[in-house]
Amino acid sequence: MRADVWWTQPLLVFLGLGTFIVYSTWAAFQGAHYFFGNYISPFYSPEIVGDSPHSWFGPKPSWWPAWLLFSPALLILWAPGGFRLTCYYYRGAYYKAFWADPPACTVGEPRKTYLGERSFPLIMQNVHRYFLYLALIFIVILSIDVWKALWFIDSAGRTSLGVGLGTIVLAINVVLLGGYTFGCHSLRHLIGGFRDQFSRAPACYQAYRCVSCFNRRHMLWAWMSLFWVGFSDLYVRLCSMGIWHDFRIV
Repeated sequence: MRADVWWTQPLLVFLGLGTFIVYSTWAAFQGAHYFFGNYISPFYSPEIVGDSPHSWFGPKPSWWPAWLLFSPALLILWAPGGFRLTCYYYRGAYYKAFWADPPACTVGEPRKTYLGERSFPLIMQNVHRYFLYLALIFIVILSIDVWKALWFIDSAGRTSLGVGLGTIVLAINVVLLGGYTFGCHSLRHLIGGFRDQFSRAPACYQAYRCVSCFNRRHMLWAWMSLFWVGFSDLYVRLCSMGIWHDFRIV
């Protein structure tokens, strides 16, 4: 009965999330062109094992089956991917866009029954709070990557402090991911939302206010960080392939 173009928002969400899913899956399976000098793609960080200088434990282990596809990204992407998949905002977004559950307010669903999140597989959404703990660790790791992106090695093998365009790209990525992560509903509850009286915990209240500040723009942080993390991988990838050239600012 809605006469307006109610389908515009779920369509845009479908296209946006769909494009990111396709690109990130393709990039994760490549296993190549994910680092360029002191830069490493956020899709591949931390690189637990791999062929780049950023690898924590060296190259791919010899016992890895030859028939089994190997990519350093596949070892770690499940953590940030699970954090976004179970995010309270993204649930509402992709429930409407992909499952039409419902596609919009006062628009009927293409189904007769709905079991809700108390049954499988949607009950798995309750693990979001645990993915939050992993996401916070990833913010620290990506921040270290930005620090490493400040140190350049010249042709003579000397290391010097500097800033490249890639350094700024990776730094913006951490800021946007941080804004998205620190505005998480679960973090808001963990940091103080569980309390009944904030007057008895002033420090907890200030932390709660800080997280709430990010939470008010949670949707904006979610989309900006989603776009930029994909662009960060694309930037490093194209620099590694020689298509783009990193510009040294300082």
